[in-house]
Amino acid sequence: MNILIVINDAPYGTEKAYNALRLANQSLKDDQDFIVNIFLLTDAVTCGLADQKTPDGYYNIGRMVKAFISKGDKIKACGTCMDARGMSELPLQKGVEKGNMSEFGHRTIEADKVISF
Repeated sequence: MNILIVINDAPYGTEKAYNALRLANQSLKDDQDFIVNIFLLTDAVTCGLADQKTPDGYYNIGRMVKAFISKGDKIKACGTCMDARGMSELPLQKGVEKGNMSEFGHRTIEADKVISF
């Protein structure tokens, strides 16, 4: 099964990115044959920033992204969305790559299921 998870919301403020990453990580844990791709759009591109710091006891999207990537998967962040937010020069976590609409389109076509948060 090939799943594409699209995240559209900022990492903090709502729990959409949190729940999307929970689903992605649990899906990979439950079934080794799953292919899970994540594409970050709009404010969700900030989920890919390196060295995120949160208060003690608060979930950390950066750690969740690292857990996902540690399973051998990669995350694409929309390059246009990054540029629009002044993120072109900011460091992304290892395994998070700047993507484009062509890649997003291909991942969408290849996916058996597309889930949007």
